[in-house]
Amino acid sequence: MSASPKQLLIAALKDETARTRRLLNAFPASASEMRPHATSQSAREVAHTLCIEAGVSMAAVNGTLDLSKMGAMPPAPATWSEVLAAFDGAYAGLIGLLEQTADAELDKAVTFMTGPKQMGPVPKLALVQFMLNDQIHHRGQLSVYLRMSGSKVPSIYGPSKDEPWM
Repeated sequence: MSASPKQLLIAALKDETARTRRLLNAFPASASEMRPHATSQSAREVAHTLCIEAGVSMAAVNGTLDLSKMGAMPPAPATWSEVLAAFDGAYAGLIGLLEQTADAELDKAVTFMTGPKQMGPVPKLALVQFMLNDQIHHRGQLSVYLRMSGSKVPSIYGPSKDEPWM
């Protein structure tokens, strides 16, 4: 029997979240306020974005997502260790929720951004996948911050300069 789309998404979330956590573990707390440019978020703020994405996914899955009522994004936790704890809790919560949600529920649509200044229906499963893709994007951003901090970049999908496989 083949895996359902939900099972595939859960497997991808577990895999990618573990890869992201590995990168976050490599990041020195002392560099968490680093910004590559004055208009860039700090590493701590970028890492917190990952938590927000998990929260948006959970709200979509449980039917409480309403972007018109979201307002400003909540501020990032004050310390790197608090961000790491929030990351772990957010993704454990999301994976647990997905495991308990019926496949048919994930086919239902929620209203979400579909383009610049555009809202439209997006299937819950697709929205969670979109948020996972954005986690991967921000992980890449953080890998650049990590390199700029003078730290070693761990392997993510294969060897890195700092973690060769051979």
